[in-house]
Amino acid sequence: MKRNALSGAVVLLAVAVTSASEAAADGGLGPLGVTTVAAATKDSARVGALFDAEDAGHLAGGHFCTASVVHAVHRNLVVTAAHCLGEGGDLVFVPGYRDGRAPYGVWKVARVFLPDGWAKGQDEDSDVAFATLRARDGKGVEDVVGGNRLATRTTTGATAVTVTGYPNTREVPIRCINRPTSHSATQQRVDCPDFTGGTSGSPWVNGDGQVVGVLGGHEQGGATADISYSVVLGAEAAKLYREAASDP
Repeated sequence: MKRNALSGAVVLLAVAVTSASEAAADGGLGPLGVTTVAAATKDSARVGALFDAEDAGHLAGGHFCTASVVHAVHRNLVVTAAHCLGEGGDLVFVPGYRDGRAPYGVWKVARVFLPDGWAKGQDEDSDVAFATLRARDGKGVEDVVGGNRLATRTTTGATAVTVTGYPNTREVPIRCINRPTSHSATQQRVDCPDFTGGTSGSPWVNGDGQVVGVLGGHEQGGATADISYSVVLGAEAAKLYREAASDP
């Protein structure tokens, strides 16, 4: 179960990452279903780790979930799993986090947006959420690292997706490319090894550079490290995105 560390989950699994070339993934489709350490690129910089605000001064070992920047008019928005944000508390987002360092700064979460299905009953079909971030030096996070567009109502498996996330046993992000398949009318799955606790909220980015899934949903993202799930992003996610994207 890829739930967040705030719920008290302790992940004891060691993450074994293959030595396959990341260049293959960045330059084209690359090998499917192979997990590598994500190279530091403009695309991976849009993905970051979530921390409790009290850990902002000593980041190493403190991250508990993954989030990514999505395009919004105010250039201040990230998407993640609802179970990563549903317990309250002051949080920060660190895009491009590696080895205890914050190459693009530490960004304070200003406001959290949870869908009604999650807020009222922790419905696994509503396990997606957004958060706005406070500006730094007059800039939004999207001004610094860019952002992917969110795409709803897409066909599951229309293209392969790149999944990038932060296992809470590692201090670097991992990445895997594979084609999602349908688990149910409301859930999709992807077979990628070693996506353990901490990877909840990892974006699923399709061949057009759009976020079409967020690791979470069924079993809070999956009961094993090798199969991950996402809510099928539909009307509820689209409505929540519009609300969050309009927040200054």
